[in-house]
Amino acid sequence: MVLAGGVGSRFWPLSTQERPKQLLPLVGDKPLLSEQLERLRPIAPLSNTLVLTNASLVDPITRLVPELPRENIIAEPKPAGTAAALAWAARVIEKRDGKDATMISVHADWAIGDTEGFRAALTTAAVAAETNHALVTVGVVPTRPDPGFGYIEPGKAVSKGVRRAKRFVEKPTRKRAAVFRDKGYLWNSGIFVWRVGDFLDEVRANAVEIAPALAKHGDNLEAFFAAVPKPVPVDTAVLERSKSVLVVSGKFGWDDVGTWGSLQRVRKRDKSGNAMSGSVHALDAKNNVVHADGAQKVVLFGVNDLVVIARDGLTVVTTIERSGDLKKLVESLPPNIKDR
Repeated sequence: MVLAGGVGSRFWPLSTQERPKQLLPLVGDKPLLSEQLERLRPIAPLSNTLVLTNASLVDPITRLVPELPRENIIAEPKPAGTAAALAWAARVIEKRDGKDATMISVHADWAIGDTEGFRAALTTAAVAAETNHALVTVGVVPTRPDPGFGYIEPGKAVSKGVRRAKRFVEKPTRKRAAVFRDKGYLWNSGIFVWRVGDFLDEVRANAVEIAPALAKHGDNLEAFFAAVPKPVPVDTAVLERSKSVLVVSGKFGWDDVGTWGSLQRVRKRDKSGNAMSGSVHALDAKNNVVHADGAQKVVLFGVNDLVVIARDGLTVVTTIERSGDLKKLVESLPPNIKDR
């Protein structure tokens, strides 16, 4: 199950409603969604891969991955959070393959440095889920004290590489994040693995926000999503309330590509630390992220830690530190600039 919804407004002006970040080549030469599907193919063929997305993106995804069966692209009628999205996906898989089918859930918009390590962690998690009839999450070993991620405190060992998930912690301060890293906490990556029957049992027992909708409309996509009162994450609705959650730790160069500034970590950089794409020339410039789209050209001289995006006659300049606030900028823009 690949979650590929959303617009990615933090990647404006390159991302748009018609071409959001998961359909953009932000890390390598291929769109993020294409890269993720390629990573998963040795584990599950496209015939066993579902993509959940916005209704407006069904046709673009079909064009991007024509070999993906059309019935495997699920159009979410409205944003309802990951709890509802994964519950519906589990129902689809259960109807196709039975309650013992194992489901792996990932997001489309990630950077993964070690593909083999990524697949190895998923395989370990799948075995743990099947053996223990548990809900399994893959926690990433932190490489820095990042306040932008949630954290998981691992508990008692269950088997080699598999431990109880003692607790989930929402995005902490940078100071607390440093303490968590030193204590062996893991980043909450959003990678989940479980048998669909086990997961749906936990949804019915714990997710009071969506369980009634699932019981009444479990065979009707439109009615189910309409009946979910408000978006709720699966972490809150299910995992934090369940007593059957395990965590597998992984080190495979995972990064949530959430802002232009994050590309400074995941793109190839020059000797001065600049992550550049397109026609860009930099002199006496360090640790910048620059994206020159199409025929655009950008020249940097004597500046550090900037984000510069040039597309179709529009240039946006901010700092790496403030790039995470780009959504605030977009919301403030007049339509003639925002929707150009």
